[in-house]
This record gives sequence, C-alpha cells and structure tokens, in this order.
Amino acid sequence: MDTPDADGLLAEQLLRLTRRVHRIQKRHLQSRGLGITPAQSRLLRTLAHYGSPPRMADLAERLEVVPRAVTTLVDGLEASGKVRRVPDPTNRRVIRIELTEDGGRTLRELHDARRAAAEDILAPLTEDQRAVLGELLDTLTEAGPPGAGSPTP
Repeated sequence: MDTPDADGLLAEQLLRLTRRVHRIQKRHLQSRGLGITPAQSRLLRTLAHYGSPPRMADLAERLEVVPRAVTTLVDGLEASGKVRRVPDPTNRRVIRIELTEDGGRTLRELHDARRAAAEDILAPLTEDQRAVLGELLDTLTEAGPPGAGSPTP
C-alpha cells in the first residue's frame, strides 16, 4: 500500500485554505458594498505603506505583477475616486499614484472587512492554536524562495 505524500497533502491543504480565505474576504468586501476587487484591495493596502506617492513601476515591483496589471487596477480605482495620478514634483514626466480621501476611507473599511474575514476563518481555533499557527506561518513566510538560504534579519 502506498503511503500518502505528506508534503503534497500539506500543499493541497494550504491551497484549499488560500481559496477559502479569498472567498471569505470577497464575501466580506461585497457585503460592505465597496465595489473593490481583492486585487484593488491589495493595491490600496500596498499604496498606503509608502511614505510618498510611488510610481506605478514601484507598485508593480512591490505587488510582483507586470506594470500593465497595475495600470488596469489604477484605472479602475481612479475612476471610482480612490486614487489619483499626480506628476512627480522633480520630474514632470514621471507619474505617481496617491490615495484620495475617499481611498483612505475605503482602506479603513477594507481593514474592517479583512478583520471580520479573519475572525470567520480563525473561529474554530483556540488562542493557543492561533499562536502556533502564527509562528508556523511566520516561519514559512520568512523563509524566502527555495535555495535562497537563510532570511536576512
């Protein structure tokens, strides 16, 4: 009798959990009527972490997507008034992306929706189990790409 591939089973469990997380987050986003896709949500959260408005190329690099994907996301968010394109003060040919006041409000709503989704997802776990899960996830996310060696502090 073949023994199950433990790593393969874990990988499948992680994929199923990822899909479940996306479904639950999408449901919470839709229930709040924000009209934001998960990809747009990710761009807004990323944008909020910059001290000054980034270039679209900076966003593409941080999001690990092609620049064209960022353009599409920014177009939709700009049309809904969540972000705006502004010229770089030192180089008028460079366009930067900044959060609008409405975008800031939406970001706060997104934070609340993500927190509610996390509560749904983590509800079956005890506090101790959540702590262990957090440590395990930290280990996995800090490991870096395969063959990269130890993460840098």
